[in-house]
Formats: sequence, structure tokens, C-alpha cells
Amino acid sequence: MHTRRLVSDGFAAAGARGYHYRILAALHEFGPMSQAELGRRCRVDRSDVVTAVNALTEQGFVVRAPDPDHGRRNKVTLTPDGTRQLRAMDRVLDQVQNELLAPLSKEDRQTLTRLLGRVLAHHEPR
Repeated sequence: MHTRRLVSDGFAAAGARGYHYRILAALHEFGPMSQAELGRRCRVDRSDVVTAVNALTEQGFVVRAPDPDHGRRNKVTLTPDGTRQLRAMDRVLDQVQNELLAPLSKEDRQTLTRLLGRVLAHHEPR
């Protein structure tokens, strides 16, 4: 809960929310996609995706346009400003991680990362 609060506060200072980060990161990693695909990839409810994409569009971080391959679907695309916002949000996450893990040595951080990776891999949907 402490980590969630730190991230939420950091994102709020950057004028963003967690959903925004997930959507921007997915678009950066996988390229343009439909809102439905964004919801699946980001594990965000459809109505929350619409709200987030609307906000990101208003801020100029994404563009929503008709999908030429599918008449009734829109594609969402990351803009250069969206990439800059994603980088700013990445810096927030780096600061939170550094604050949270400050008591650990470099070796302890690597061990923690490795162990958490194993736990998460074990619980990934199959």
C-alpha cells in the first residue's frame, strides 16, 4: 500500500494516473492498437480505457483515429508528447523505487528483483 501511495502521488504530481502509464507503456511497446486490445493488454476495464484514452487524447499524448482495416473500430497511437510523458512517468517510478529500496544494497536489490520475477512468473495467466 505504501508503494501504491508513493506511485499514485508521483503520478498525480506529473498530471497522470496509473491507467495512463499502462496505456502509454503498452502503446510504446506494442504500437497502435484498438481500445479493446489496450484493455486486454493492460488489464483495464473497457469503460476505464475509454475514460483514460479520452484524457490522454485531450492532453495530446495519444491520437485516436478510425482503423482502416476495420470500419467500426478506432486505433490509438502514441504521439511524441505521449512518449515524453511516458519517460517522465518512468522517472517517477525510478524515484519511487529508489526511495522504497534505499535500505537495500545493490546485491540485495538484485536478489529481490530475481525472486519477485520468479514469483510473478509462477502466477502469470496461462
